[in-house]
Amino acid sequence: MLLNCDLGESYGSWTMGLDAEVMPHIDQANIACGFHGGDPLTIRKTLALAAKHRVNIGAHPAYPDLVGFGRRPMNLNADEIIANLHYQVAALEGMASSQGLALDYIKPHGALYNDMMAKSEVRAAIMQAVASYHRPLALMLQATPQADGHRTEADTFGVGLLFEVFADRCYDDDGRLLPRTKPGAVHNRERMLAQVEQLQRSKSVTTVSGKVIELQAQTLCVHGDNLEGVQAIQAIRTLMDGS
Repeated sequence: MLLNCDLGESYGSWTMGLDAEVMPHIDQANIACGFHGGDPLTIRKTLALAAKHRVNIGAHPAYPDLVGFGRRPMNLNADEIIANLHYQVAALEGMASSQGLALDYIKPHGALYNDMMAKSEVRAAIMQAVASYHRPLALMLQATPQADGHRTEADTFGVGLLFEVFADRCYDDDGRLLPRTKPGAVHNRERMLAQVEQLQRSKSVTTVSGKVIELQAQTLCVHGDNLEGVQAIQAIRTLMDGS
């Protein structure tokens, strides 16, 4: 599996994440496009970091919710979702092109990502946005037991999918992420590394109740919001490179 991380989310004098420390250890950078985080200078610097470390880049668009960091659901219709995605992706792609870089994929952020996984109409609008973009891009979404159905949906739009799993999040028995409001939703380092090892070994996770479910994925999401997170990414990289 590849390692992906959400980056470029700083804005003005407010800093989110340790991008420079994270970038050497990952394969894919999901770069914020300005609607939940990321301003033009931050985007430019993040792209330059990705180029320096030969990291593939993807757009990380969100609902237009800068104040809420894109974590609040919004009741947008399909046309609005498509327009919002095209606007953000095109902005990032233009800045990337100016540095000789090309986007590979789109990964929605926060509430938009959650709505994509929970609501078929939002997922269809996002797939339509990807399909109608001026050139092919893959769509990254969560690996669940419903992956075959999601792949069938994407095929109707002619969209390629990248399925991702999460290193530091506990799963419920339906194969979805346990809500952060529930105890044990975020793994400590020991449990996180055990989950990564299990994914590498058997392409499965153990849920909050102890159930083992299979998850087929091409990429693993990690988080580097603080020094402890960066150290965890380094440990995951070492674990994956040694397997």
